[in-house]
Parts: sequence; structure tokens; C-alpha cells
Amino acid sequence: MLKGKKIVLGVTGGIAVYKAVDLVSRLRKQGAQVRVVMTEHAQQFVTPLTFKEISGNQVAVSMWSANQEFNVEHISLANWADVFLVAPATANILAKMAYGLADDLLSTTLLASPAPIIVCPAMNTNMYLNPATTENIAKLESRGVTVMPPAVGMLACGTSGPGRMPEPQQIVEFVSAFFARREGDMRGLKVLVTAAGTREPIDPVRFVGNRSSGKMGYAVAQMAAERGAEVLLISGPSALSIPANVKAINVETTNEMLNACLDAYDDVDIVIKAAAVADYRPRDVADQKIKKKTDDALTVVMDKNPDILKTLGGKKTHQVLVGFAAETQNLLANAREKVVKKNLDMIVANDVTAAGAGFNADTNIVKLLFANGDVQALEKMPKTAVANCILNEALKIYHTREK
Repeated sequence: MLKGKKIVLGVTGGIAVYKAVDLVSRLRKQGAQVRVVMTEHAQQFVTPLTFKEISGNQVAVSMWSANQEFNVEHISLANWADVFLVAPATANILAKMAYGLADDLLSTTLLASPAPIIVCPAMNTNMYLNPATTENIAKLESRGVTVMPPAVGMLACGTSGPGRMPEPQQIVEFVSAFFARREGDMRGLKVLVTAAGTREPIDPVRFVGNRSSGKMGYAVAQMAAERGAEVLLISGPSALSIPANVKAINVETTNEMLNACLDAYDDVDIVIKAAAVADYRPRDVADQKIKKKTDDALTVVMDKNPDILKTLGGKKTHQVLVGFAAETQNLLANAREKVVKKNLDMIVANDVTAAGAGFNADTNIVKLLFANGDVQALEKMPKTAVANCILNEALKIYHTREK
């Protein structure tokens, strides 16, 4: 989402300036063009030469510099930007922006910029929580400035609390999400994704589960967020990290996942149920660990779990409902049956015994089956690419239904 974007980075005089160097590097690696404007105080921490080498562009430092790249630099920079990012944003620059002061190159360029503005406040905790600062931030937000909240933790001054500048990668993800919400083809849509397996306890130590890693569902959530959707990920136990800009609810059992889905269902536009839930659960769960007393076999009576997809299909009104069919035989026949029985718009079918298509693989080989009987076979590809293909088709169904 950042490829080709023009970003003006305003750098002010806080200790977190060193993070801004890494930020420029990461933005460029995402394909963005970056021009840096430094205040006089920022130059006390890092030299303009550092930012010049990392950004590949001249660094603007003064209204009166003899080496200006543009004739009227503050106007040219202001008009060049797709977004104006200030990181770190000190209490001083926030106050100047709030009251419209323009007494140096950065504040003047910000005042002249028609581009959207993102600020990353970074300062001592007491300064951040001071009513003057909180009022200035509120004033800026009321004018449409986007504020990335600071991190909480130990600060360079020795205090602990809010005021840390977020890590550069977090800022990159925040800016990327900012553009996705404005320009992505899924902006304005709410997408619910389920992922990973569920666990049904036998006792406090043992459980019934499956081999699902969650990689496919997490890839769908990631790609939907990168395309601008508001994404809710309901996940069973997984070792994976929650994708950037995705809200997550962690569950363990099939009933917990069902309840979480039902709570969100009415408000979502698209549902991608990629979770591999346990179809059965032990009837009786022991309060204590079951001891191995003899060589006798352990008998566990299993009761059937509710069918999440079928339940959602029965309650479907406006939602596009997409299921998954992980099969080991009769792939198409079993998948077609699920489309009909569960009132699905589409199902993603894969043979989990095929090389490159198993639970823990980074690739997948799937067939997309639609309610009208059509079948689309995809070649082996990374799960992120499969995720985008799934979202493309779900989006087509959504727009067709809108008409």
C-alpha cells in the first residue's frame, strides 16, 4: 500500500529521533519516497547527512538555507506530499500545530500542507499527560489530524508510562493501514475471519484437537486488513502473531468460537471461516488429571459439537459466507455437499494430504466452489496469495449482492 507514496517526514528534537532513521529506511523498503524536514533541535541528536543518505534526498532544515532543493521549499514540500508524518512529535510541535504557529521550516510546511497529517507523540509521561498537551492533541484530532498513540514503557528520562515513540515497524504498519482505509478496495467493509483449531478438554492436561496451525486464516486476516477492511480475527490456539491492524479474540473450544462469531455476525459484511474446529467434545471433563492406573484402555465418550458454519448459514441475511473444506478423499463431492447444506456462497476446498497443501505448510492448493456450481482451481501458491484470491471472489459476490 506504500509503494510509490510520497511521504514528508517531520523530525523534531526528542531522544526518539534515532528511531526516525530506521523509520525512513523501512518506509523506503516498502516502496515509499521520503523527504525529511528537521527542526534545529532535531539536528542536535542526528545530523541531516544521516537522513540524506538513508532517504536518498536532500534534507530540509531551514527557511533560509542556500542549498534549498525548491525555490519556495515549504510550499513545494507541502504540495508534494501524499501524507505528512511527524515522528517523533514533541509537545512543542504539537502546540505549534494546535495554535497555527509557523516560526520554522517544519511548522510552516505543516501549516501550508493540504496533505493528511499523522503525528506520533513522543515525550516524557508527565508532559504527555499534561492538560495542555492533551487539549492540543484533542484540538488537532478535531481538525482531522491522525494521532498514533504513544507506546507505554520505560522512557529515556527514567520514568515509566505513556510517551514512548512506537517502534518504526509499528509506524510503517500504521501508515500503511491509513492508506488502506482511504484507498483499499475493501475499505469500509467489516470482515470476520476464524482461524486455527479448537481444543476440547479431556482433563486439565489433555485435550482433543487437530493439526491446524492457523496460517491460512491468519493470511486471510492480514490481506483483508492490508486492503482496508476492518477485520475481526477469532482464533483458536496458535503460535502465530496477530497480523497488524487486526482486532483479535482468542478462544479455545468450538462453543467459545461459535459464541464469538454470533456476537459479531450481524454487523459484518464478509465471513471467512478458515478455522478447523473440533467436531466432537468429551461428554465428561475430569476436574483432575486422569491417572494411568492400569493397562486398561481409556474410553472417552464424545458428544457432537455445534456446526458453526451451518449455524451462521441458517442466520445469514446480508453476509457473504465462505467456508473451508479440508478433506482427505472425495474432495469436490464433499465440498459441494457442504455448500448446499450450510447455505454458503463459496467454499475453499483442499486435500490436506497433498504436498504443499497441509496444515503447517506456507503454501496451499485449493479449489473454489461457488453456490451456482462453478469451480475455480488454483495452482500451488503462498497462502497470502491464496488469501487474496479468496477475498477477490468474496468481494465480487458482495458487490453483486449490493446491486
